[in-house]
Formats: sequence, structure tokens, C-alpha cells
Amino acid sequence: MSLLLADILRIKEERGYSVAKLSEYSGVPIGTLQKLLRGDSVNPRKATLDALEKVLLGDEKLYPGKAYTYQMDSQPWTLNQPRVYGAERIYVEQGEFTLQEYYALPDDRRVELIDGIFYDMAAPSTLHQHIAGMVYRWISEFIEENGGECIPFISPVDVQLDRSVKTMIQPDVIIVCDPKKVKHFGIYGAPDFVLEVLSKSTKKRDITLKLMKYMEAGVKEYWAIDTDKRILIVYLVEEDAIPYIYPLKGEAGVQLYGGRLRIDLEKINRAIDRFDSLPGMEEETQQFSEK
Repeated sequence: MSLLLADILRIKEERGYSVAKLSEYSGVPIGTLQKLLRGDSVNPRKATLDALEKVLLGDEKLYPGKAYTYQMDSQPWTLNQPRVYGAERIYVEQGEFTLQEYYALPDDRRVELIDGIFYDMAAPSTLHQHIAGMVYRWISEFIEENGGECIPFISPVDVQLDRSVKTMIQPDVIIVCDPKKVKHFGIYGAPDFVLEVLSKSTKKRDITLKLMKYMEAGVKEYWAIDTDKRILIVYLVEEDAIPYIYPLKGEAGVQLYGGRLRIDLEKINRAIDRFDSLPGMEEETQQFSEK
């Protein structure tokens, strides 16, 4: 199939590719691309059109960006893990996994892919989900009332944080202010705001590895709610790497909106109290202690 100039321009615009990005993804020199897009190249080389087709006709959900031109390798997979269903690369080492393996996993397998390594994710607790929902609701109501370009999302939503083929994560709540980052498959690039409700199984990763990834990718503001210690940890990445730590009392302002968007920490604290006192929670504690 040969792309017409009109097709190239249309798909380039739909996917938000600059000439520089299209050159990077396809390997076609910028000068050659500029001539082609202006209509100056009457008979472009077949190799040029083939390279552009590989990018522009690729499945953006499966292979965003550079992944279109990704060459499969056959490095040995030394870990004792089952083969990833549907993946063509049977032998893969931790550190070398890509979106191909991520999308080939069974639907009931919850993982995050960070720098080519799969990390299992336990299903969030009821308290975890409740708090994430509370914060998402407050953010959504504020944005709806005040307007603007920003869009809030709640997990599960895939975030290809640094636009790398080796990273795909699922933060609890995010705000994205660049509409070009919103794709059918999820978010392509760094959100402006990220909130994680810390879980016992993921706490260490959320405040170390993922924090560093957020900082490097360009996330402006990162919040982490620790329900065990009853604190809010805030990183204002553009200001300082030193966190602000608040007890779950009063309110806290989201700096992305100059502090006008207020999150009620007192209500979050009361929600923790409420869940701790639920009869079902007590029975669950006794059940595990008897085993």
C-alpha cells in the first residue's frame, strides 16, 4: 500500500507528530521529509515511503512512537516465568520486556512495566479505591466548574510515562493538561499531576522507583497518601526535590491550580476511621490471624 501526500499529512496531524518526531520515528532525514510534505518531491524514493508507512500505518495502541521501528531480538529468558501469551518473543530477560509483551498478557494479569521490567500489582483494597475515588471526584468537580484544557483520569488507565516502549504504568489519579497526550490506548507522555494511594505491596516502589520516573519524565506535582501513617507526601518537582509532609488534617491545595483546588484531608482521615471500624474489616483481621 502506498500512502498519498494527503494521507501522510492527515495521519501526521491526527497523531500530533512534528516533522522532527516523524523523522525520529521513521529514520527519514528532516530535509527529505520537509520536501515531501511541501509537495516538492514529485517521485519520492520507495525506501522513504516504506519507512513512513511503517510508522503511520502502525497500530498506535500496540506500538506508539519509536516502537513501530523496533527490531525483535532473541535474548534468552532466564527467569522461571511462563511464556507471555500471544507474544512472538519467547525468550526475554527482565529489563528487556516491551509493550509487545505487556499487551500480550492475559486480561487478569495486573502489572506495571517500568524500564523493561514487569512488576506485579495486587488488586487495590476497598479503602484504596474509596480514597482514590474521593480525590478524583473533587478534582473532576473543580475542573468542570472552572473549565480549561486539563482532564482528570482515575485508574486503571495506561500511562506511557516517558514515551518509552519499555514503560507503561497505572497511577491512581492523574491530571493531563496537554490534550495531544490523550490517545485511545491511554496517555502518551507525562501527566501534569499524579496521585498515588500507597499500598503495602507497592509503597516502596511508589516512593522510590516511580517517583524518580515521574521526576525524570516531567510530572510537575506528585502526591502520595499513606493511609497507615495518615500523612500526605507532596513533591513539587519544578521547585525542589524535598517533599512536603502533611498530617491528614484540614485541607491541602493542588499547586497546579495555584492552590485553588482544595483536597479535604480531614475527610480522607475520617474515611480511614470509617473503614477501620467496619464489621467486615474486623472479621477479615481475625480470619487471617487464625490461619
